[in-house]
Amino acid sequence: MPPQARNAWFRTLGLLALVLAIGLAIGLLIGKPWPALTLAALGVVAWHYWKLRGVLLRLTARQRIGPPSGDGVWNELDRLLHRGQQDMRSRKRRLLDMLRAYRAAAAALPDAVVIVDRDSQRVVWFNEAATPLLGLHHPRDIDRALGDCLQPLPVARWLAAGRNAEPMIDAVSPTDPAIRLNLRLIPYSEELWLLVARDVTKLMRLEEVRRDFVANVSHELRTPLTVVHGYLDLLEPEDKPEWAPLLDEMRRQSQRMTQLVEDLLTLSRLEAQDEIADDQVSMAPMLATLKREAEALSQGRHHVTVESALDADLRGSTRELHSAFSNLVSNAVRYTPAGGDIAIRYAPTPDGGAALSVRDTGYGIPASHLPRITERFYRVSTSRSRELGGTGLGLSIVKHVLSLHQARLAIESEVGAGSTFTCVFGPERVLRRAEAASA
Repeated sequence: MPPQARNAWFRTLGLLALVLAIGLAIGLLIGKPWPALTLAALGVVAWHYWKLRGVLLRLTARQRIGPPSGDGVWNELDRLLHRGQQDMRSRKRRLLDMLRAYRAAAAALPDAVVIVDRDSQRVVWFNEAATPLLGLHHPRDIDRALGDCLQPLPVARWLAAGRNAEPMIDAVSPTDPAIRLNLRLIPYSEELWLLVARDVTKLMRLEEVRRDFVANVSHELRTPLTVVHGYLDLLEPEDKPEWAPLLDEMRRQSQRMTQLVEDLLTLSRLEAQDEIADDQVSMAPMLATLKREAEALSQGRHHVTVESALDADLRGSTRELHSAFSNLVSNAVRYTPAGGDIAIRYAPTPDGGAALSVRDTGYGIPASHLPRITERFYRVSTSRSRELGGTGLGLSIVKHVLSLHQARLAIESEVGAGSTFTCVFGPERVLRRAEAASA
């Protein structure tokens, strides 16, 4: 107990003892000590209740009342309560100032920010940018289901996936079809989500310009490369055999550049697509084709196995999926030393989907490279990739093909132990063969 409070306590006790002693002395003088002592005690109790009433009045009063003067325990209690009220008011002012600052910062953000309740998926709060970008209006959309507020955006199914949802999606703004939005879902507490919508229209236009430029340049390169390649095939160094290695190297480089142009055109075509064909992709012939391609590319240097543990086909484009799977198989053959194993496996996933994996016992990929391995022209080892004839676009093509099929690419790798590339498809992309036959 602080010294000031302890002194006030002792003074009050001394005053109480003095009042009782005076009451007892008066009682002895008049010959009625006990009634006098009782009256003195009742007076002390009444005085304390009166002081308690004053404390309650000051606690419940809306106006600020200063503590009364004095040095008793009740006066010390009044002073402590008054100081506590002042501290509380000061903290409240600071919190209000911080809240105003946060609201001003949220209002100044160019991105739309929406707080969503995890359980009910209802809107709790949104900033001013959510009105022009997402069409939300205050207070109409507060406590409404986010899926209803943002129709026709596919956010209901996105939110329903919970922790398994994709971290971000691209969509058209419900207020203006010309505005492209990047929606990002951030779970920042056990009860709330943070939905951030960013206007990426300018970035999309720049990306479109870049894509058109690459496509046009690739188309223009096709003709001269075809001519060069044709003339190289006609050259036969009969008189000068020392030219043979030079011509072979020129043919290899010409073929490599032709393959690079073809991959660029494929990538540009995939990037320009917003949807894919919904055909039945027969997986049994697909797996047989992948095995033949792997064995042809390997030329007996690897042990190739194919396993199918799922009696189902896929929905999508046979051409595009074959391109993606073939890229993974060719990479496995290209980056696995002679004598290694390559395993292609088609199996179900726990959620009812399907997964096609290509496992090799090659060089492996360091963990630091995995986040960027699907970027265009990204190479783990530049010298090895060029030596083996890679263009640096294969995994980027795989990523775009899977994205068009609402699928994802999972990569597991360990240096010196090999890699496993898995194409994971959702249940909506799986077509049971019995269902297909009945249809």
